[in-house]
Amino acid sequence: MTGDRRPPTRHVVVMGVSGAGKTTVARGISELAELVFAEADEFHPPANVARMRAGIPLDDAARWPWLRDLAAWMAGRHAEGVSTVLACSALKRSYRDALRQGPPSVEFVHLAGPAELIRARMTGRVGHYMPASLLDSQRATLEDLTPDEPGVVLDVAVTPEELVVAAVDRLGLPRRTFVGTGSPGDADGRPRGTMAQ
Repeated sequence: MTGDRRPPTRHVVVMGVSGAGKTTVARGISELAELVFAEADEFHPPANVARMRAGIPLDDAARWPWLRDLAAWMAGRHAEGVSTVLACSALKRSYRDALRQGPPSVEFVHLAGPAELIRARMTGRVGHYMPASLLDSQRATLEDLTPDEPGVVLDVAVTPEELVVAAVDRLGLPRRTFVGTGSPGDADGRPRGTMAQ
């Protein structure tokens, strides 16, 4: 047995409508399971950002180049032997299929919850370009994971810390082993502290 064989890479997309907590949970998964994090919103070209800031939903023509860029980013990390976690709406099955054109395997964590709870979170956010008025459009676009799509569905009514631990455990991701008193988690590897929404 060779000693330099790398473990297989894992590529996780935390999906759901805006305001569900994708970025917070994806960052938590990144820290707990040592996956490289990326925020899909940062891959949008300025024209897409301007449309969303103005409350205009993106059409598929605006989404496809963005989705291809995200798939290429994951494929590039896979080629480097690096596991990733991406915060991305991935609302439609076709969008998720596009993401799966990148690395050999992509798993999804769908953060789901009632519109009232998510709308309240969106209204309370500061500095995000996605207005709460687009939530109805996103919910209308959303297509749930189908049985042939690898992933889990988690209820956003629980805390972000609980969502992170549930995602890592249910996907079977290896947990970071923290050492020393300055570690970012408890002795059992669970993240501690409060994550911002």
